[in-house]
Amino acid sequence: MNLNAPLLVIAAGGTGGHMFPAQSLAEEMLARGWRVKLSTDARGARYSGGFPKEVEVEQLSSATFARGGLLAKAVVPLRIAAGVVGATFRMWRDRPAAVVGFGGYPAIPAMAAAFLLKKPRMIHEQNGVLGRVNQVFASRVDAIACGTWPTELPEGVQGWHVGNPVRAAIRDRAGAGYIAPGDYPMSVLVMGGSQGARILSDVVPAAIAALPEASRANIRVAQQARPEDMERVAQAYAEQGVDAEVEPFFHDVPRRMSEAQLVITRAGASTIADLSVIGRPSILVPLAIAIRDEQTANARGLAEVGAAIVMPESKFTPETLAENIQLVLDHPQGAEQMARAALSLGKPEAATTLADMVEDLAARATTTKKD
Repeated sequence: MNLNAPLLVIAAGGTGGHMFPAQSLAEEMLARGWRVKLSTDARGARYSGGFPKEVEVEQLSSATFARGGLLAKAVVPLRIAAGVVGATFRMWRDRPAAVVGFGGYPAIPAMAAAFLLKKPRMIHEQNGVLGRVNQVFASRVDAIACGTWPTELPEGVQGWHVGNPVRAAIRDRAGAGYIAPGDYPMSVLVMGGSQGARILSDVVPAAIAALPEASRANIRVAQQARPEDMERVAQAYAEQGVDAEVEPFFHDVPRRMSEAQLVITRAGASTIADLSVIGRPSILVPLAIAIRDEQTANARGLAEVGAAIVMPESKFTPETLAENIQLVLDHPQGAEQMARAALSLGKPEAATTLADMVEDLAARATTTKKD
């Protein structure tokens, strides 16, 4: 490792939504000759296994008011303060050229330290609504990169549409040719997050059963479901004679998505990015319990260009879903148009663009110091 290389500190929380784009940026910056450190807490460190081994993981104390009882909440400020002190000392000792936050409470110490030390800093927001931590730092950073567009930002704050960096397996299938629906086996991919979603298990099999027999005969379903729901979902499809794979997690989502005629899914930021990079028609069911309703905001871009049908949970019934499935699968030209529309929003170059922003930020800071 070249200790004279510029250092990037990445501050990120402990969920895949934060860590996947952070990992993509780390890989890109390493390829450009930078040193990279990941600043997170003990929980976040458990999710850092996908990062390249060259990335040094720094664990700092942090906490959230969203978990625990009164005693746990009472010590939150102390834990955050300890993390900020630790991050400040480390940045004073090993001066970063730039600091990028991806949200999540484990990102607080490094972002606060960067603010206190006036280090070049920016945030990347994956969703169409700023997360709590990114809301705090939105007016205290030099730039905001937006993964989903449009992104709701505080008044007077400007964002740049960068896109959400996607995995290499998704980039490899960017713009994969779409086979429009027809009188032959058609693939429907159903995803509800890494562990499936109960409402999709309740509604999708019943909606498929409500389709005309001629349509149902051509459908092949691959559905993620919670382990406790797998048996009943598989049985529901079997009773209708529908060829279905039901698993708690698919390790080959890029392949399945590229081969699908239709994707029925939640509207997580990374899923929206995958759909737009590969280019597939979708029916999106935003998570109703999301505090900021960010999944509805995430779905807005695809819906506005005609690439997706958005169904709120309150209207997500077997009958209505069956109508929307037919709307896509019974109209090949419309489905092709949806695929092209999704592709028009794709940002397969998101990691490269984000890395360019980091280098530009560091270069401007260096020029300012010289002046």
